Amino acid sequence: MSKVLLFFTSTELIRVPADAVVFVTADGNYSAITMADGSEYVLTLQLGQIEKRISEVVDNGDNRFIRIGKSIIINREFITFVNPSRQKLTLSDGRSFRHEVSASREALKALKELIEKEAEK
Repeated sequence: MSKVLLFFTSTELIRVPADAVVFVTADGNYSAITMADGSEYVLTLQLGQIEKRISEVVDNGDNRFIRIGKSIIINREFITFVNPSRQKLTLSDGRSFRHEVSASREALKALKELIEKEAEK
């Protein structure tokens, strides 16, 4: 059974399955959660607050969510393409959705190296 992420502010409450979150982006004091079904929720929470909530809910050994750079958290289960030189990252389930996001060259290079290192194990 999937863990459920619960985000709330003084005016909003969002309850979503953790395994359906594709990525979270930040824009100042706002964050947008993009779901596998294509829906998007904008919250008046900073990315650090969302990152803290995710870490409180998912198990310690669950490293599914990873923060890359200053403004994005991704669900590593959906990573399909990483190109640091073009600053492109594609997140997809290979069937029903595909999202292209941009991140810094350094962040994507570190992500690519992390995935390669894990693949060697």
